[in-house]
Amino acid sequence: MSPAPASVRRDGETLAFAGVLDRAAAAALWPQARPLAPGARRFDLTGVASVDSAGLALLAELAAQAPGVAVVGEPTGLAELRAAYRLDDSLGFGR
Repeated sequence: MSPAPASVRRDGETLAFAGVLDRAAAAALWPQARPLAPGARRFDLTGVASVDSAGLALLAELAAQAPGVAVVGEPTGLAELRAAYRLDDSLGFGR
C-alpha cells in the first residue's frame, strides 16, 4: 500500500502537514502552502512520514514567511537534513 499523498492545511495558527514531503510533494504543495504560511506560529509535522531535501526546502521557504515558527514532530530525515543545512529549530539559517 502506498503512502497517502502529501497535504497541508491551515488550522488556526498551525500549518499541519501530512504524508511524505519529497520532491513531488514539494512541487505540488508549494502553490497551496505559500498563501497559508504568513502568520503561522506552528508547523505540525506529526503526520509526516519522511522528509527529503526538497521537502526541507519547502518547509524552510515557508518558515521564512513565518519567522520563529515552532516545528512540532520529527519525521524521518528531518534532523539529519536540518543539521546538514545548518538550520535551527525554526528551520531558519542559524547565525
